[in-house]
Amino acid sequence: MKKTQKFVLGALALSVSAVAFAQGSTFLTIGSGSTTGVYFPVATGMAKMINDSGAGLRANARSTGGSVFNMNALGTGELDIAIVQNDVAFYAYKGTGIQAFEGKANNKVRSLAVLYPEVLHVLARKDAKINSIADLRGKRVVIGDLGSGTEQTARQVLEAYGLKFDDLGQALRVSPAQGITLMQDKRADALFYTVGVGASAISQIAQTVDVKLVPVSGNQASALIKKYPFYVRYNIPAKSYKGVGATVPGVAVQATLVTTTALSEDTVYKAMKAIFSDEKGLKALHPSVSTNYSDAKAVKGLPAPLHPGAIKYWKEQGQNVR
Repeated sequence: MKKTQKFVLGALALSVSAVAFAQGSTFLTIGSGSTTGVYFPVATGMAKMINDSGAGLRANARSTGGSVFNMNALGTGELDIAIVQNDVAFYAYKGTGIQAFEGKANNKVRSLAVLYPEVLHVLARKDAKINSIADLRGKRVVIGDLGSGTEQTARQVLEAYGLKFDDLGQALRVSPAQGITLMQDKRADALFYTVGVGASAISQIAQTVDVKLVPVSGNQASALIKKYPFYVRYNIPAKSYKGVGATVPGVAVQATLVTTTALSEDTVYKAMKAIFSDEKGLKALHPSVSTNYSDAKAVKGLPAPLHPGAIKYWKEQGQNVR
């Protein structure tokens, strides 16, 4: 959280400073993810809701590498609020589970709300003859940006099928946008992406390449959920994307809005009220939110304690929180 309490050189900076001075000096940066995913439009929409609320707050959304980056940036104060996978937020809070967090527990992490399920999409070119996760052995596979939640999910799902990144022909750590290009150019056989159903990146690939969604199911899905309880089963509906004619069984984690104790109770309460009191506006941000969000679900499966400002807001909404 930054206070605009001094003059800043540059016309653009002066303009931002003037707006912040006129409407409130508390400025919030919301971390999202790739511009082709769901985090970015949701975070951008939330920032606008905060800015339009007249609550004395200003906000902007920033595209980032994803959940792991966001949790580290919350720890350094580079971000004030972020959308992240609930499993990644838990690992950061506990200082375990992911190498970047080992021995670096951030007990200042606080939850605000669960937003929607983040479904693991495993998309394969039809000409690559991949029908199961086990068939990824020796293939060229996009596993997500370095430091993304997708990379972590890919590792855990492969593990459930007895595979490691070293078993792949190539483990391609690139952004979703770069992954699209690699799939289109036949330089990648498959792509992992943990994202809300309907993400533009997946739709774009499906429109330009003959692809199939690879299921995560059976004993492997059961083992995954048992070892990593943040996962839940989730069926990707038929016709969610071009060429997907039948329901595809899979797994999902939860997209969660988080912050830290660095933000005051009053600031968080005002931001929560600006975003969540307008449920119609919130659901209009993306179909993943519209289809899945509810106040009751928003306080389930939280990866860390609720922020006091969030507790105040949710209690006013009649939710049983503490």
